[in-house]
Amino acid sequence: MEIFKGNKIHDFMGKRIPFLGLSAVLVIASIVILFTKGLNFGIDFAGGTLVQVQYEHKAPIDKIRKVLNATEYKGSSITKFGSEEEVVIRISGVSSNLTNDIGDEMHKLLDSTGKFEIRRVDMVGPKVGGELREKGIMALSLSLIIILIYVSYRFEWRFAVASILALAHDVIIALGAISLVGVEVNLDILAAILTILGYSLNDTIIVFDRIREGVQTSKESALNSVVNNSVSRTLSRTTLTSLTTFFVVVTLYFFGGEIINGFAFTLLVGIIVGTYSSIFIAASFLVQLRFSIENFRAKEAEKVKRQKEKEKLRAMYEKGTV
Repeated sequence: MEIFKGNKIHDFMGKRIPFLGLSAVLVIASIVILFTKGLNFGIDFAGGTLVQVQYEHKAPIDKIRKVLNATEYKGSSITKFGSEEEVVIRISGVSSNLTNDIGDEMHKLLDSTGKFEIRRVDMVGPKVGGELREKGIMALSLSLIIILIYVSYRFEWRFAVASILALAHDVIIALGAISLVGVEVNLDILAAILTILGYSLNDTIIVFDRIREGVQTSKESALNSVVNNSVSRTLSRTTLTSLTTFFVVVTLYFFGGEIINGFAFTLLVGIIVGTYSSIFIAASFLVQLRFSIENFRAKEAEKVKRQKEKEKLRAMYEKGTV
């Protein structure tokens, strides 16, 4: 199945400057949002206590807030969770008395607010939250370093740098969107960011593989022409893959429930930005880094020559002439 039929070659590189300009604006805007608004760290990273409460009728948020403000839990955040009957209470820090169950404490404190049940209680200490945040940053950094090493080995260092720049572009814009919307950043959001890295890298590697194949097999000496031809050949595949994944994630976002909304939203942004960067940005970075077709072909020819010499020596050894 193809969306873009025929052998039409699109001039992606002829429009790379406007697309790079658009990406620069999005990245700078995302960085500004991150520095001014910051990320809304959840209890996984910031530490604290989360209590999910479901009432039989509409949750009396004002009454809950009034009750809690008269206790040690003053200043707790109380928000709706998916329906009018359900709320989430976020408390900075953990219960002062670890021998008591925070769920039992909430039952006693909120008894006057109506009939309800405690659906979930999560507690993370500030030290554990800090360690999780550090390990999350380390996991993200190690992923980028390993990708850089792998692509350098598999292709050429300019391909590696271009892929890392494209991945950084995707992650920064995704984080900017998360910060703008106020998505709570927990371990599931970190998993979504790492998923975006893998998804975007897969598309980028396929495009780069076609570019390398075009450099090796065609007689074209202009890099822009090779890149346009290669990206055009992968356009249907990239679009179909992105659309099928996009429809699945949209379904999760609208029907998966409040608990995975943040995860699904992050993936939605990542799929859109990752597809855009694979088509318009990754190869543009390669061109901007002045990748040389002549040098690449010379290196490949040298590799083939060395391989033939090894095969010749092996054949002579097997015949007993060496």
